[in-house]
Amino acid sequence: MKDFWILVIAVFAFVSAEAQEFFFNIEVNAPTTQTADPRLFEELKNRVTELINNRQWSKESYEDHERIKGNLNITISSELSSTAFAAELSIQAIRPVYGASYETTLFNHIDKEFVFEFEASTPVIYSDNIFTDNLTSVIAFYMYYILGLDHDSFSLYGGDPYYQIASEIISALPSEYAQDQRSGWSSKANGRNRYFMIENILSPRIRSYRKALYDYHRKGLDLMAQNAEEAKVGMLEALKGIEAANEDYPNSMIVQMFSNSKAQEVTDVFSVASRNQKNDVYRIMTTIDPANRNKYIPIRR
Repeated sequence: MKDFWILVIAVFAFVSAEAQEFFFNIEVNAPTTQTADPRLFEELKNRVTELINNRQWSKESYEDHERIKGNLNITISSELSSTAFAAELSIQAIRPVYGASYETTLFNHIDKEFVFEFEASTPVIYSDNIFTDNLTSVIAFYMYYILGLDHDSFSLYGGDPYYQIASEIISALPSEYAQDQRSGWSSKANGRNRYFMIENILSPRIRSYRKALYDYHRKGLDLMAQNAEEAKVGMLEALKGIEAANEDYPNSMIVQMFSNSKAQEVTDVFSVASRNQKNDVYRIMTTIDPANRNKYIPIRR
């Protein structure tokens, strides 16, 4: 009987491991702290790693090679108390490209409005529709947002349920976070925070953006190993969809986030292309990302 239960536990552990969606590398840097125990930040790193990599975030089962890889770096910018901190959160998520060893950046973002509390030996546990603390809410928000992007890149509008959960995280916030324009959650801020990430991605005005995410990956990058010319056609059509979204919703946050993630990749792919493709891509990218116009000069050569 004992052997039977050992087998059951082993099988359950194997199934649970398959179900986990993320494989993230977590780093916590505290260059400016004066009073906090450095061991606190090592514990924070371990707790965040457990939350992201060991929690089951969806009802789907992921094989090891399907898990979403990424990096999450927390850089402490100031101590508000011995257990409360202001920080900068840097997150990158990558997606494999079909038929290739190449991986594409799906999400590349820096959040400069991250305030949280953390005490030694405190568990970091997230439960849907329940606000526990700002640390877990922020981490969970980004995990569901990335799940939405990942699913959008594989199936048309497939990210809907995950964006909805991310939206519900905002709805569950206490007023001290939801109304504070410095919290990173407020609808009254400058249009460049977590609230607007969800507002943008779910807006009917920007539906063409999400279709473009699908086209860019499935009709573009995923075909590159089989037919590079066809893949470039698909990617260019996707970029035209991003341009349309930019016209329908000027200055939207997520269009800039697309550029942050894809600028180098687009430049690399279309540095070898037809003259017409080069001209179209250069025009689109410098229109949606004018501040970084110099990045796209190689496309025109």
